[in-house]
Amino acid sequence: MLKHEIRAEFKAKRNLLSIEDIESKSLEISNRLLEVPIWKFSFFHLFLPIIEFKEIDTQPILTLLQGKDKNIVLPKVNGNYLEHFLLTDNTILKQSKWGIPEPQDGIHIDEKKIDVVFVPLLAFDLKGNRVGYGKGFYDRFLSKCKKEVVKIGLSVFEPIPKISDIVDSDIPLEYCVTPEKLYTF
Repeated sequence: MLKHEIRAEFKAKRNLLSIEDIESKSLEISNRLLEVPIWKFSFFHLFLPIIEFKEIDTQPILTLLQGKDKNIVLPKVNGNYLEHFLLTDNTILKQSKWGIPEPQDGIHIDEKKIDVVFVPLLAFDLKGNRVGYGKGFYDRFLSKCKKEVVKIGLSVFEPIPKISDIVDSDIPLEYCVTPEKLYTF
Protein backbone atom coordinates (compact mmCIF):
# COMPACT_ATOMS: atom_id res chain seq x y z
CA MET A 1 0.00 0.00 0.00
CA LEU A 2 1.02 3.59 -0.58
CA LYS A 3 1.47 6.03 2.30
CA HIS A 4 -1.49 8.23 1.36
CA GLU A 5 -3.78 5.17 1.27
CA ILE A 6 -2.45 3.90 4.60
CA ARG A 7 -2.81 7.35 6.13
CA ALA A 8 -6.48 7.59 5.11
CA GLU A 9 -7.28 4.04 6.23
CA PHE A 10 -5.64 4.30 9.64
CA LYS A 11 -7.01 7.75 10.43
CA ALA A 12 -10.48 6.29 9.80
CA LYS A 13 -9.75 3.16 11.89
CA ARG A 14 -8.42 5.25 14.77
CA ASN A 15 -11.43 7.54 14.59
CA LEU A 16 -13.69 4.54 15.32
CA LEU A 17 -11.95 3.89 18.65
CA SER A 18 -13.59 5.11 21.83
CA ILE A 19 -11.76 7.18 24.42
CA GLU A 20 -11.89 4.10 26.68
CA ASP A 21 -10.23 2.01 23.92
CA ILE A 22 -7.43 4.58 23.59
CA GLU A 23 -6.91 4.72 27.37
CA SER A 24 -6.74 0.93 27.81
CA LYS A 25 -4.51 0.40 24.73
CA SER A 26 -2.24 3.23 25.88
CA LEU A 27 -1.82 1.62 29.29
CA GLU A 28 -1.06 -1.76 27.71
CA ILE A 29 1.58 -0.14 25.47
CA SER A 30 3.13 1.59 28.48
CA ASN A 31 3.33 -1.71 30.39
CA ARG A 32 4.83 -3.50 27.37
CA LEU A 33 7.58 -0.86 27.19
CA LEU A 34 9.12 -2.50 30.25
CA GLU A 35 10.19 -5.34 27.90
CA VAL A 36 12.30 -3.00 25.73
CA PRO A 37 16.02 -2.86 26.69
CA ILE A 38 16.19 0.93 27.08
CA TRP A 39 16.22 1.52 30.80
CA LYS A 40 19.98 2.18 31.09
CA PHE A 41 19.57 5.37 29.03
CA SER A 42 19.01 8.87 30.42
CA PHE A 43 17.36 11.17 27.86
CA PHE A 44 13.94 10.11 26.52
CA HIS A 45 12.08 12.14 23.89
CA LEU A 46 8.30 11.82 24.27
CA PHE A 47 5.53 13.34 22.17
CA LEU A 48 2.35 14.55 23.82
CA PRO A 49 -0.86 13.50 22.05
CA ILE A 50 -3.35 15.40 19.96
CA ILE A 51 -6.42 14.26 21.88
CA GLU A 52 -8.98 15.01 19.16
CA PHE A 53 -7.00 12.81 16.71
CA LYS A 54 -7.26 9.93 19.20
CA GLU A 55 -3.49 9.55 19.40
CA ILE A 56 -2.05 7.20 21.99
CA ASP A 57 -2.19 8.74 25.46
CA THR A 58 1.46 9.09 26.49
CA GLN A 59 0.67 10.08 30.09
CA PRO A 60 1.28 6.50 31.38
CA ILE A 61 4.68 6.53 29.63
CA LEU A 62 5.45 9.94 31.11
CA THR A 63 4.60 8.60 34.56
CA LEU A 64 6.78 5.52 33.96
CA LEU A 65 9.74 7.67 32.89
CA GLN A 66 9.33 9.99 35.88
CA GLY A 67 9.18 6.98 38.21
CA LYS A 68 12.50 5.78 36.77
CA ASP A 69 14.09 9.27 37.18
CA LYS A 70 14.66 9.72 33.45
CA ASN A 71 15.22 13.05 31.72
CA ILE A 72 12.13 13.68 29.62
CA VAL A 73 12.45 15.81 26.50
CA LEU A 74 9.35 17.29 24.84
CA PRO A 75 9.08 18.62 21.27
CA LYS A 76 7.85 22.00 20.11
CA VAL A 77 7.15 22.80 16.46
CA ASN A 78 9.22 25.69 15.11
CA GLY A 79 8.48 26.23 11.41
CA ASN A 80 9.26 22.91 9.68
CA TYR A 81 11.40 21.59 12.52
CA LEU A 82 11.09 20.41 16.09
CA GLU A 83 12.82 22.06 19.02
CA HIS A 84 13.38 20.00 22.16
CA PHE A 85 12.99 21.05 25.79
CA LEU A 86 13.66 19.30 29.07
CA LEU A 87 10.48 18.71 31.09
CA THR A 88 10.91 20.26 34.55
CA ASP A 89 8.60 21.30 37.37
CA ASN A 90 8.61 24.79 35.82
CA THR A 91 7.68 23.74 32.30
CA ILE A 92 4.56 25.48 31.05
CA LEU A 93 2.64 23.57 28.37
CA LYS A 94 0.38 25.34 25.91
CA GLN A 95 -1.71 23.83 23.14
CA SER A 96 -0.40 24.72 19.67
CA LYS A 97 -2.62 25.64 16.72
CA TRP A 98 -2.54 21.90 15.79
CA GLY A 99 -3.78 20.87 19.23
CA ILE A 100 -0.38 19.61 20.43
CA PRO A 101 0.57 20.36 24.05
CA GLU A 102 4.00 21.98 23.76
CA PRO A 103 6.53 23.49 26.19
CA GLN A 104 6.62 27.27 25.87
CA ASP A 105 10.33 27.51 26.60
CA GLY A 106 12.84 26.11 29.01
CA ILE A 107 16.09 24.18 28.88
CA HIS A 108 16.88 23.43 25.24
CA ILE A 109 18.21 19.91 24.58
CA ASP A 110 20.36 19.18 21.53
CA GLU A 111 19.22 16.25 19.36
CA LYS A 112 22.59 14.52 19.82
CA LYS A 113 21.98 14.24 23.58
CA ILE A 114 18.77 12.22 23.18
CA ASP A 115 19.09 8.44 23.73
CA VAL A 116 15.54 7.19 23.03
CA VAL A 117 12.77 8.66 20.88
CA PHE A 118 9.15 7.55 21.16
CA VAL A 119 7.85 8.13 17.64
CA PRO A 120 4.20 8.91 16.85
CA LEU A 121 2.71 7.13 13.86
CA LEU A 122 -0.49 6.12 12.14
CA ALA A 123 0.77 2.73 10.90
CA PHE A 124 3.94 0.67 10.54
CA ASP A 125 5.09 -2.34 8.54
CA LEU A 126 6.95 -5.56 9.31
CA LYS A 127 10.30 -3.93 8.45
CA GLY A 128 9.93 -1.04 10.89
CA ASN A 129 8.90 1.58 8.35
CA ARG A 130 6.20 3.94 9.50
CA VAL A 131 3.55 6.29 8.20
CA GLY A 132 2.92 9.53 10.08
CA TYR A 133 0.89 12.56 9.07
CA GLY A 134 3.17 13.22 6.10
CA LYS A 135 4.87 16.45 7.14
CA GLY A 136 8.30 14.87 7.80
CA PHE A 137 8.86 16.44 11.24
CA TYR A 138 10.13 13.23 12.82
CA ASP A 139 12.28 12.14 9.86
CA ARG A 140 14.02 15.56 9.88
CA PHE A 141 14.45 15.36 13.67
CA LEU A 142 15.72 11.76 13.67
CA SER A 143 18.25 12.57 10.92
CA LYS A 144 19.89 15.03 13.35
CA CYS A 145 20.09 12.55 16.24
CA LYS A 146 23.16 10.41 16.95
CA LYS A 147 23.12 7.26 14.82
CA GLU A 148 22.66 4.98 17.85
CA VAL A 149 19.48 6.73 19.06
CA VAL A 150 16.79 4.12 19.78
CA LYS A 151 13.60 4.79 17.82
CA ILE A 152 10.42 3.26 19.24
CA GLY A 153 7.08 3.53 17.49
CA LEU A 154 3.87 3.41 19.52
CA SER A 155 0.82 1.97 17.77
CA VAL A 156 -2.66 0.93 18.83
CA PHE A 157 -2.79 -1.27 15.71
CA GLU A 158 -0.75 -4.25 14.53
CA PRO A 159 1.56 -3.84 11.50
CA ILE A 160 0.66 -3.98 7.85
CA PRO A 161 2.79 -6.24 5.64
CA LYS A 162 4.54 -3.51 3.63
CA ILE A 163 4.63 0.21 2.92
CA SER A 164 5.34 0.44 -0.83
CA ASP A 165 6.63 3.97 -1.28
CA ILE A 166 9.48 4.24 1.23
CA VAL A 167 12.14 6.79 0.28
CA ASP A 168 15.74 7.31 1.46
CA SER A 169 14.77 10.09 3.88
CA ASP A 170 12.34 7.77 5.74
CA ILE A 171 13.98 6.61 8.94
CA PRO A 172 12.91 3.16 10.20
CA LEU A 173 12.26 2.14 13.79
CA GLU A 174 14.23 -0.30 15.95
CA TYR A 175 11.08 -1.24 17.88
CA CYS A 176 7.35 -0.75 17.73
CA VAL A 177 5.10 -1.40 20.71
CA THR A 178 1.44 -2.32 20.36
CA PRO A 179 -1.02 -3.44 23.04
CA GLU A 180 -0.47 -7.05 21.92
CA LYS A 181 3.22 -7.29 21.09
CA LEU A 182 6.72 -5.81 21.04
CA TYR A 183 8.14 -5.77 17.49
CA THR A 184 11.91 -5.67 16.98
CA PHE A 185 13.41 -4.70 13.61
